[in-house]
Formats: sequence, C-alpha cells, structure tokens
Amino acid sequence: MIMKGQKINDRYQIIKSIGEGGMANVYLALDTILDRNVAVKVLRGDLAHDEKFVRRFQREALAASSLSHPNVVEVYDVGEDNGNYYIVMEYIEGRQLKQLLKKREKLTLTEVIDIMLQITDGMSVAHDAYIIHRDIKPQNIMILDNGMVKITDFGIAMAMNSTQLTQTNSVMGSVHYLPPEQANGKSATLQSDIYSMGILMYELLSGKLPYKGDNAVEIALKHLKEPFPSIREIMPEIPQSVENIILKATAKNPKNRYADAREMYDDIRTCLDESRENEEKIKFKFPEGDNDTNVSKALQKKTTSDDEGNVIAEQITESDVRKDNKIVLILATIFTGIVAIITAIIILLPIMTNAKEVKIPDVTNMSQTEAVKTLQDAGFKVADQVEEVASDDVSEGKIVKTKPVAGAKKTKGSEVTLYASSGNATYTLEDYTGKNYLTVQGTLEAYGVYVLIEKKDVEDSNSYEGSEVIDQSIKAGEKVSAKDTVILYIPNIIVKYPDFTSYTIDQVKSFCEKNDLNLVINPEGATKGKIKSQDKAAGSQVRPGTTLKITVEVEDDGNSQDCDGEFCGDIDPSTVYD
Repeated sequence: MIMKGQKINDRYQIIKSIGEGGMANVYLALDTILDRNVAVKVLRGDLAHDEKFVRRFQREALAASSLSHPNVVEVYDVGEDNGNYYIVMEYIEGRQLKQLLKKREKLTLTEVIDIMLQITDGMSVAHDAYIIHRDIKPQNIMILDNGMVKITDFGIAMAMNSTQLTQTNSVMGSVHYLPPEQANGKSATLQSDIYSMGILMYELLSGKLPYKGDNAVEIALKHLKEPFPSIREIMPEIPQSVENIILKATAKNPKNRYADAREMYDDIRTCLDESRENEEKIKFKFPEGDNDTNVSKALQKKTTSDDEGNVIAEQITESDVRKDNKIVLILATIFTGIVAIITAIIILLPIMTNAKEVKIPDVTNMSQTEAVKTLQDAGFKVADQVEEVASDDVSEGKIVKTKPVAGAKKTKGSEVTLYASSGNATYTLEDYTGKNYLTVQGTLEAYGVYVLIEKKDVEDSNSYEGSEVIDQSIKAGEKVSAKDTVILYIPNIIVKYPDFTSYTIDQVKSFCEKNDLNLVINPEGATKGKIKSQDKAAGSQVRPGTTLKITVEVEDDGNSQDCDGEFCGDIDPSTVYD
C-alpha cells in the first residue's frame, strides 16, 4: 500500500490518493526535481505479479507516452520501484465528463460540438499513430474549468502494428460503448473508436444511452442487432447534419463509418454551417446487415469490471442458437425466473436458517493483520481497502475504528471496513523561508491545513525571487492541526527612485529599462553631462509605465547653456536665428 509522504523512485512524493480502480490506484504527488504536481498511477499490489496485467499496464504507458496533443493527458515517466509499477502523468485539476453529465443530465448542442471537436482532434493524433483507445467513455474524458478537454486512460489501447496481446475472440471496453464487431469477438480497428465516440455524442446530447439491458449479454446483442435510435425523434430541434454524424459514427457496418477520427473531426467542424441547414438524412453506401457480423450467434460471456466498476465484456464464444426473437424471449423468461429464485433465497434464507447476528469485535489499537484475523474469525468479511484517519491516541498504522462500529450487531458475512491511523493529528511546522510557496502549500494541504498566500512589501533586492516564502504566520516548531490556517508571505518587491545626481545618463537609461519607465531628458538629445534634477523624488516608489524626467547640465561650449525647459537662459524665443 502506498502511504502519504512515501517517495517513489526517490523522486515522486505522495501527497494523497485521488482515485482507485480495478487495475491501478492514482495518487497526487510532488515531483521533487521539477517542483510540480503530477498524477502517479500505480499498479495494484495484488496484480503486480500477474504477467498479463503488468503487460497491459505497461502497454498503456507506451501507447500514451508517444502522444503529444493539448487534448491528451501527457505521460511524463514510466518505471518500476520495489515492485511498484507506475506511470507519471500530467495532473489535471478538473472532473470527469461523467460527473458533469450526472450534474447537468445533458449538455447544450454548442457545448457538445465543442467537446466532440476537442475529443476527435486529440484522437486524430492517436489514429495517425495507429493507436486505438478502445475505451472511449465519459469516465475517461476529463474537462477543466476553462472548458478544455483531456482524454485519459489509454489503459487498453494498442498499436495496430504491434503484437496483439489479448486472446482471440476477446474484446475489452465498457459494454455500453462496445462496437458490434468487438461484441462478436473480432479485433478492434480505428472505426471501433469512431463507434464509441458516436455513442458518447448521443449520450452528451440526450443524457441517455442508446442501448440498455439487464446484463452485458443483452446490451451486446442490441449493439449487434437493433437499429440505432434516432436522436431527432426525442430531440426534434437537433439539426439533421448533427444526427447524420451520430448515425455515420455508429453504423453497424464499419465500412459505413468515418475512416478515422480526423475525418469525423472535419465533419463536426462544419455541421452547424448555414450550407448544411437543409441536409437530408444520411443513406449508407454499404448494407448494414453485411458487416461480417453473424447475429445468429449467442453471446456467452465472462464479465469483469473496469477501473470505474463498470461492466466489461471480456470474452465471447460461439454457440448455435436460432435467429428469431422467440429464443431471446425464452432466455429472458428463464433469466427473470432465476433472479426471482435468488431474491427469494436471499430474503428467506436468514429466516429459514434462523441466522444470528453477532457483535463486531473491537479491534482498536490492533495491527492491520491482527484486526483482519480477529474480524474473519468472528465471521465477517474485511474490505480490501483500508482507509486512513488522523489520530492523537492511536499509533500510526494501527486500527482506530471500524465501519460499522465495534459492538454493532451484524449477520456473519457482512463487510467491515478498517480505519488505520495516519499518525498524530498535529503537524510540526518547519522554517519555510526561502522555499517555493507552491511546494510548501502542497505539503501543508496534504495534512488538511488551510494555506493562504499573501504578499509582503520588501525593498528592491537581488536576493528575493517572486515565488519564495519570506515569512510565515505560525513560526517553525509550532504545531498545527487539520483545518488550521497558515499564512505564507511572498515578496512584493518595492522599487524606489534613487538620487540620480550621482548617476550617468546611461545608468539612468538602464534603470528605466529595467523598471519599465519612460525617460524624458532635458535638453532633448543630451547624452552626457551632470544630472541636475529629477521630477520624481528620491525614495518615492517606482510605478511601472510612468514617465521620469531629468534635467542635465551640459558643458558650455559657447553655444550651450543650462537648460531646464523648452528654452535656455536669456534666449528670446521671438528672435529668429539663421
């Protein structure tokens, strides 16, 4: 288990966990060399010894690291440290497109067009490199506060010209976005991503998935057999040009789809143009039934879960069944009967067996190993993930509490979650003077401390940098707790005007250039001579963009006089000289 504060490869210091999946866990970390926050994806410990999963994990890194595009999450580093296989990626401060959908239900047409343009633009780079994502879905699309889209998790992507590592007749990807050819056990192509992007576009506009079912098999069958629903039937205001993009992307026959993401991008880019207002509904060149998909095959599948817990169709085998819908009805009836029987057993079994409830043992202050054994001996199941909680009373690593709490009565087999101590709830502050305030802020916030950044006036000095801490509200050695506030002060460098009477004109010019000042010299054009006066008082604060005027006392060569204005000495401005 990766702990807070732990360093991976003696470089990436873990700040906190930001995501857990079926294959890997994701952490926010500080790159201590480049002084930036990064996301570190670490293969789960129980899978690190599984060659199949290790290869899949490494394939994700190799595929993603070759891509460079603003709409694709950047991969910085790949490696292994003490048995931990990791990928270091760009840290995205945003949310999943799925989260936005749950909040908004559906998006506006202009929002969807903008998002799909960014997705297809990013995927164009992958398709140009013959890399297939194979898992396009809202959970794998991040959206920033400024609207920028980032495609993430090329977890099951593969190069088309590389050795295929998955089994024959094996498909991967969330079943709701699964292309018909993959549901039938064929290998993925660039058009497989196109199909998934078409499903995604439909979902963003309507807030619904086109195919639903009680299980993965039923949904896969619908991908294979059922015509794609018309979005204009439920949303007549959608232009036909937009529906045509969805229909072309989700064609059953891959020959009728876009060749790659770039072609889809070009079509989306013009779909709202006036020239396409009266576009007719698309007609496919190739028969939709002639897609090399034998829809008379029954789909018997093993199912597993992806990194977000969604059902994944993992393996499909052939079995001869009848083509008509009667067999589907019979299977549905049998399935419903089985569900009813299982439900009855779940409800009636405790009553029939007179199952007794037992108290959850108190495992406080036990080691994790001892606590697990105690709970299992009492007949309980222990959750795989151990949560962390700060504690002043329990030593780091030992159990603080359980959920449900100790003493609660539960039936045997119920799941219990352990909460381990992350150490003392207080944190001793260091002297942060001279350190980068972003690094200090990240460290303190990882302990739950609120951090405010304020500027403090300091006079011009070459010893200060704009991002360094020059003072702190709570001094080094004092202790703070979660939700306490610490103010970090960074320099607000104040520049003041010197007394220019000892400066040369070149030195004044240099000062003005450095501090973004406009310089006016009287008399105009003077390049040397003693500086007689200045219009900005020595010691007053410099404001960039203002004008400094100096008066120069030039040497008298018989034609020059001391000047302090437009005219010099006793020269009569009305007199005209040849």
